[in-house]
Amino acid sequence: MTDDRAPGDEIDPALRTLDGDPLHGAAAVRDYFGDVYPRVLAFTEMLADQGVLRGLIGPRELTRVWERHILNSAAVVPFLGPGVTADVGSGAGLPGMVIAAMEPERSVVLIEPMERRVQWLLESARECGIENVTVLRGRAEEVRESVEADVITARAVASIDKLVKWCAPLLSEHGSMALLKGRSAADELERAKYALRKHHLAGEVLSAPTLEGLEPTTVVRLSR
Repeated sequence: MTDDRAPGDEIDPALRTLDGDPLHGAAAVRDYFGDVYPRVLAFTEMLADQGVLRGLIGPRELTRVWERHILNSAAVVPFLGPGVTADVGSGAGLPGMVIAAMEPERSVVLIEPMERRVQWLLESARECGIENVTVLRGRAEEVRESVEADVITARAVASIDKLVKWCAPLLSEHGSMALLKGRSAADELERAKYALRKHHLAGEVLSAPTLEGLEPTTVVRLSR
């Protein structure tokens, strides 16, 4: 979700913080991320500082960055198999940058067609010390010759049938997809059955909890 504000518009620096987010600094968040918390924190603080300014998140989301964006993205990690992970339509770096921050040994490819978002991804990776990412500018269909992924992720990009059409050619022989979806995930999966059949994929809807008291994230896992 993005704001109507154009990138570069002046925003009060006092509003570009996580001070209003009740989860910021919470012990439960620190415990959830454990040793990787400093990297995740660095990215989260940079997203709060620059996200609205660059049109990556809306100003009303600053009070729930941890829940809505960071923990929501982190929820997919237990459902990722081993190997190279490609985040399609990475945008603000959700979930790709969060995955990379949490799993520094994993190679993560961030695929994003918009130049200003590519610059954001490059800058945030550099500033936050997240070194295990590669950023490619382009759509999934345009990077087929450059990417072979063992796992593909996507968040708020397109319907499942479209994602399968665009992304299945990027998968390795035994690759899988772990897509962050909303409450209509089961209906989307049903509508995608022909695309799944064509690409020899089977799908399941999974509940991905994070912190106690927060609504679980919905993950759609597609595998061969």
